[in-house]
Amino acid sequence: MKVAMMATFLCSPAASLTTGIFIQIVSAAIADYKTHIFSYAELDEATDGFSPSQVLGDGGFGTVYKGKLRDGRIVAVKRLYESNYKRVEQFMNEIDILSPLRHQNLVSLYGCTSRHCRDLLLVYEFVPNGTVADHLHGPRACEGVLTWPIRMQIAIETAEALGYLHAVEPPIMHRDVKTNNILLDAGFHIKVADFGLSRLFPTNATHVSTAPQGTPGYVDPEYHTCFQLTNKSDVYSFGVVLAELISSKPAVDLSRCRNEINLANMAINKIQRCELAQLVDPTLGYDSDCVIRKMITMVAELAFRCLQHDRDMRPPIKEVLEVLRAIEGVANKAGEDEELDVGVKDDAGMPSNSAALSPNSITHKWVSRSTTPNISE
Repeated sequence: MKVAMMATFLCSPAASLTTGIFIQIVSAAIADYKTHIFSYAELDEATDGFSPSQVLGDGGFGTVYKGKLRDGRIVAVKRLYESNYKRVEQFMNEIDILSPLRHQNLVSLYGCTSRHCRDLLLVYEFVPNGTVADHLHGPRACEGVLTWPIRMQIAIETAEALGYLHAVEPPIMHRDVKTNNILLDAGFHIKVADFGLSRLFPTNATHVSTAPQGTPGYVDPEYHTCFQLTNKSDVYSFGVVLAELISSKPAVDLSRCRNEINLANMAINKIQRCELAQLVDPTLGYDSDCVIRKMITMVAELAFRCLQHDRDMRPPIKEVLEVLRAIEGVANKAGEDEELDVGVKDDAGMPSNSAALSPNSITHKWVSRSTTPNISE
């Protein structure tokens, strides 16, 4: 759409622009989206002159600041580094994707500006409780905060958000699903964020051929190998998120033994070998509560399906959501003896230990393009 046209122009020899012409082109394109345009002065004031004291964090593409608008709204302002065509492509992509979307589990884009010294600024709702990654294995990690029911809620709401993205016309592939891009509000409800890498997907297409992008440990290995992006690529990444929710371990950890650096590999191996207890966070009640044990086992089996190397073996996100809701219902049927069949048999679709996995930073130089983890504090 407009993003592709902008990128094509900005990559051309004619794209050696003066600041004024650059600003005019970007501003004209933004106007087509009917997105609110903030003045630079307003955002400068909101962030106390982009004060270091307002910094929520830094990412690969820019710095995110906490701000307060004149109408009293607390916001997160993403200031992208360098106004080259790559940054403009990400900037326009977020506007293109987020502007028309309305869902309780997607972060809201309030507006943007590009009218001062080639700065590219995006203004989001402020989500106050950090990221899921922060609470699982980051600075906010604290035993007893992310209880198993809260983790189930996070899984279901994230699947709902992805289901919404995959169902809109044209469908949207997020391409960077990870716990750092899942924000939490004060009630631990989630907002999926960072659409800089997202792609609008042709309605009748089976895949889009594109160079793989994303974050180490979350990238669909088939996408990485074949350069074919599908809706099952997001499902693979979500499988890694499920493994993190079960284990409280990061997707990639260089301190783990070599064959467990990649959490997806570790999870597959533990499930295959009936060693799930070695994967599960011991604080969740897996050993002491039979209902929680049953639910975690079912979520682990679902994660296993999502992490299949063959994308055709992975369930669509709609089915993933249905299974998660059914698993949640187990807690309400604690007195019943019936088991829930989530579609996994002992030998069905079991990937071999030699199956290709998502690249990790040991063997592949990947650069995460996310700055969204820093739009909450």
